Amino acid sequence: MPQQALPQRDPRGPGTGSPRLGKPLGAEHSVHGVALLLPGGRPAGTRRPSALTLAAQRPLARRLARSGTAEGLVTHVVRYRHRGWNGSAADPVRDAEWAADEVLRRYGDVPVCLVGTDMGGRAALRAAGHPAVTSVLALAPWLPEPESVLDPDPVRQLAGRRVLLVHGTNDERTDPDLSFRLAERAKKVNRDVCRFEVHSDGHALHQHRAEVLALAVDFVLGSLFGRHYARPVADALAAPPPLGLRMPLASGFGASLGY
Repeated sequence: MPQQALPQRDPRGPGTGSPRLGKPLGAEHSVHGVALLLPGGRPAGTRRPSALTLAAQRPLARRLARSGTAEGLVTHVVRYRHRGWNGSAADPVRDAEWAADEVLRRYGDVPVCLVGTDMGGRAALRAAGHPAVTSVLALAPWLPEPESVLDPDPVRQLAGRRVLLVHGTNDERTDPDLSFRLAERAKKVNRDVCRFEVHSDGHALHQHRAEVLALAVDFVLGSLFGRHYARPVADALAAPPPLGLRMPLASGFGASLGY
């Protein structure tokens, strides 16, 4: 059952160099759902993530918190131990799982949506098996080649979750074809998977930022609180592949939704 939020402090796991949750944004009292934002990063690196990487998540965190306050949504940016994925260590996955545990400690048994960008998108998809996680949003997820082709990331942990991937067709940093392949595999074990393509946009999705933010809000609130999805999202979830995995994000999406 949802519970009153505990007094906020700066929780850390044991020892130094532990993950942390950033400042909570959103509901101040009764919390009924949490969005954990997982930033991007690098293939390798053991230093702390840069302040700019964390700051890049705040506009989406604020938009989600503002739109979901009535439902009791709280958002946190996850502060990783390290800025790198670091091969088989998959450090951001461990940090995301710790963050989901911390949500249960702070707020009780509430649903969690993992919202990841770039490397954080891959971490969100990989950490989806945590029992508190009910949905995953991966924005321009980093799935490095050739590893993701020869030794593809698992998808069975996505079963029973609502999953949305979003990728710009002109992304030159993370291959949109690889996210399509992963979504195609995930759709075979979970019908609640869809993917939107942002035509002509690049890795940062700046060209259609308003539409991407509206899509993110619609998906997170619909997944955590049972709101009706916007028609394109509902259609994408219901459509068979490849239609529901190559859904174009229309210009002006969300303009009438109030997000």
